[in-house]
Amino acid sequence: MDFTQGAIPPKLVRFSLPILLANLLQASMQLVNGLWVGNLLGSEAFAAVTVATTLLAMVLAFVLGINNATLTIFAQLRGAGDDPGMDRFLGGFTLVLLVLSLMVGGAGFVLAGPLLVLLDTPPAILAEARSYLQVGFAGTLFLVGYNFVGTLLRAFGDSRTPLYFVLLATALAAVLAPALIAGLGMGVAGASYAVVLGQAAAFLYSLWYLARRSSPYRLRPRPSGVAELRTILELGVPSGVQMVVIYAGMTVILSLVNSFGPDVVAGFGAAQRLDSIILLPAVALGTAVNAMAAQNIGAGQWPRVGRISRTGVWHNLAVMAAIAAVLLAWAEPLVRLFIRDEGSVAFGVSYLRTIAVFYPFIGLNFILNGVVRGSGAMFQVLVLNIISLWILRVPLAYWLASHLGERGIALGIGISFVVSSAVSAAYYRWGGWRERRLLRDAPAAGAG
Repeated sequence: MDFTQGAIPPKLVRFSLPILLANLLQASMQLVNGLWVGNLLGSEAFAAVTVATTLLAMVLAFVLGINNATLTIFAQLRGAGDDPGMDRFLGGFTLVLLVLSLMVGGAGFVLAGPLLVLLDTPPAILAEARSYLQVGFAGTLFLVGYNFVGTLLRAFGDSRTPLYFVLLATALAAVLAPALIAGLGMGVAGASYAVVLGQAAAFLYSLWYLARRSSPYRLRPRPSGVAELRTILELGVPSGVQMVVIYAGMTVILSLVNSFGPDVVAGFGAAQRLDSIILLPAVALGTAVNAMAAQNIGAGQWPRVGRISRTGVWHNLAVMAAIAAVLLAWAEPLVRLFIRDEGSVAFGVSYLRTIAVFYPFIGLNFILNGVVRGSGAMFQVLVLNIISLWILRVPLAYWLASHLGERGIALGIGISFVVSSAVSAAYYRWGGWRERRLLRDAPAAGAG
């Protein structure tokens, strides 16, 4: 899709829907894998996979965060029609992500055991968690590779093909898991092999697709210059750190929840499983406006960037308000899908009904920060996320929890959504992101 012309609302919907479906499939991959492990191997094996998956996500967050810079850079290049620049940046990204994937994957494989010990992993599940983790780290290149190609295609306006990559990886992992776990007797390691083999198949398919695609953008990697590598790191490092900041903030909130006992922990866990799915529409819209805004910034069409922002905001408000209404009405049956204990259910329902009111505000953050990210202002978005998590969400959750008990957790997080969205809106309106120059010849904001 060319986002520099045509009606914005239908393009936003058509572009964001496949992103939403791909995100749902990504989330379901680990869910299905966990269900096979829990049913075939028991609760200890499930606990081992849970610990290993969490640690794997935290370690790989930085590399996958750097990959997020792909969207902004290539969408701007697409909007500017800079074919030689695309080839040079492709070579640079290939080099950076290849080196990082091999380094992180190798280090993670060697240090899997010490990392698990550092997290106080119970001895009873340590060996199984290590075997799952080592296989996962060995497949780092496949995970990063197909995510990179998918992000690259989205920058060109193609969100449907990356959906096929994720569909292949998810379906193959779901089919292979029981065969490897029980059929070949590989246990927990078999579950990890199933995920890695699915990701490897998706990566190979993505490379095959790039080689065969008929397009004026042939994307043949060429050696990058110092300027391209500097731009990649300038955008990629803050983007990677941002992912680490988010995971660290979630870990601190979890430690607060743990202090209220097992009922609250179980209720919070159920609510978070739902929360991770509920926020996916806002995440998809944020990714979509990122690509759409970046193409138009590269083309110098700044008035259209403003229209994309407004369209994204209104779509977010409509979708998240509808989701909030559903949660207010159906919170209890949704929580009971995961847990049955009455004390845990009560907290989970209370948490969801409180936080639901604030969902439209966190959605605003995704939209406005997505547009700002489209200009290449990654460091500024990192600062906005630090403010949102560490200056607002964590202190407010702790402060209100100390006064209101466990009920204050959701209220503190929700209020932080409101304040952080106001901060993001203020930066969008008055900040200097429009002056950011990612490409040397990019038109100024006043020239569009």
